[in-house]
Amino acid sequence: MNFALILFLLTVFTGIMYVLEKVRFLPERRRQADAAAREFESSNREAIDRGEKAVIDARNAIYAKAMKEPWWLDYTAGLFPVIAVVFLLRSFLFEPFRIPSGSMLPTLYIGDFILVNKYDYGIRLPVINTKIINVGQPERGDVVVFRYPMDESMDYIKRVIGVPGDTVEYVNKQIRINGKTVEQKLVGDWVDPFSMVTLSRRTETIGEVVHDIAVDNRMGPGLRGRPYDRVGNGCTYYENGFRCRVPEGQYFVMGDNRDNSEDSRYWGFVEDRQLVGKAVAIWANFSEMSRVGGID
Repeated sequence: MNFALILFLLTVFTGIMYVLEKVRFLPERRRQADAAAREFESSNREAIDRGEKAVIDARNAIYAKAMKEPWWLDYTAGLFPVIAVVFLLRSFLFEPFRIPSGSMLPTLYIGDFILVNKYDYGIRLPVINTKIINVGQPERGDVVVFRYPMDESMDYIKRVIGVPGDTVEYVNKQIRINGKTVEQKLVGDWVDPFSMVTLSRRTETIGEVVHDIAVDNRMGPGLRGRPYDRVGNGCTYYENGFRCRVPEGQYFVMGDNRDNSEDSRYWGFVEDRQLVGKAVAIWANFSEMSRVGGID
């Protein structure tokens, strides 16, 4: 379900009803309310002139009843300001997402609700995701949300490893970027809380970002299966890893749960037009609220 499209259509529909309420429905109700109040006053002139409170209250009640907004306008035009604010915030500032899988463990847990900054990588038109103002580009180490290249109706989240022009190598489960080995430090054994499998937890420095990764020592250093055809000639694969050259306008991404993530190793690069935004914070996890905070 394309929630952005649904929200856009709701904004347009309620906006039309909001304008109709202001220029047509409200003036018509006011005309009818004035007519009803005048008719009541003409029948009760003496009492009104004497200032009888009960009669004045009755006239005011008739006016208020005639002015009352019908329920179908209350649920359309009345909701327009709220829907419009949500649409603008979600389209241009921040969008919430829920983590559905463990491919970014131990950084992001299943069930984490995250906020994604929509403007760091450029202002984009909602629904069609076309960039209209270039603000910035992803940097190595950023955690990004993007349209899944194999099915753009789905959103994925991974970490940027290579930016345009980079040569990314992954040999014996260690990354090299432009010939320089990315530093790793062993933290120790770590139990995946969802699968209860013991993994090797390590810290890794990508760009200026220091973060944790998980490595499954039961798995070999090569791919688990074959890459998709869309990878083309962009990558060369070996028994113990691969080597990829990142094209202009595209990015190489990987999950932090290195042996349990389907990412650019399998389906190739993420195009700039497929970017949604940068993951910046965990705002809730109803199973473990202590996880609320920033994302490394």
